[in-house]
Amino acid sequence: MSLSDCKIVNVQKIKDARGSLGIIEEFKEIPFTIKRVYYLYDVPAGQSRGGHAHKELEEFIFAGNGSFDVILGDGKTKKRFHLDRPDTGLYVSTMTWLKLENFSPGAICIAIASDVYKEDDYIRDYKTFLKSIK
Repeated sequence: MSLSDCKIVNVQKIKDARGSLGIIEEFKEIPFTIKRVYYLYDVPAGQSRGGHAHKELEEFIFAGNGSFDVILGDGKTKKRFHLDRPDTGLYVSTMTWLKLENFSPGAICIAIASDVYKEDDYIRDYKTFLKSIK
């Protein structure tokens, strides 16, 4: 996988007078089996999250509320994505350095993951990440 595999994805949306319904299905909006969902909230102003890469895990990230930035990198190039709508998400491929920042007050970041939590899947040191991708 590479940074070019990471992309913005529009979520299926059904809207009527009662409101909107967003639909995310495995192998449609996201190219993997869903094994875990987690979310970040109450992130204090000025704080960032992430700062790691995954060896095998893939993710789909979207803003359930508010907004935040996702910075992705492959060791050579960085891309910044601003997420601020629940009907637009970001697919993050394996071996991609990820950092989340600029959380608005009340922001909720929802992540759908391809696997359960496994500490040994994380690369938490950027120099180690750079060595791993060469």
